[in-house]
Amino acid sequence: MSKSTLGSVSPIKALQMLTDGAQLVDVREDVEWEKGHAASATHIPMDSLSERLDEIDKAHPVVVCCRGGVRSARAANLLHQAGFDVSNLDGGMNAWVYDGLAITDQNGHAGTII
Repeated sequence: MSKSTLGSVSPIKALQMLTDGAQLVDVREDVEWEKGHAASATHIPMDSLSERLDEIDKAHPVVVCCRGGVRSARAANLLHQAGFDVSNLDGGMNAWVYDGLAITDQNGHAGTII
């Protein structure tokens, strides 16, 4: 298990981390997720995160995201306190899209951020 750390990362850095084995956890609500998310993300809404920590692998770094970065900052703090090596996606999914990174909707089509 990695040492517990906490920080924030840009979308481009997050993508590099995902390529290297990190996990992306999206804490937005169902309707937000359904409209558009990163294809490799795991969806665990913020209100159920503390009950679903066992779905996240402590052996790999975690990047947490939401729409703009506020909810995911709270989620990152929760994960950090639970011993995860965690980073917050700086600017959230808005920044992800702004940087030209792909998102998909629940049907596998090009997604949108709401």
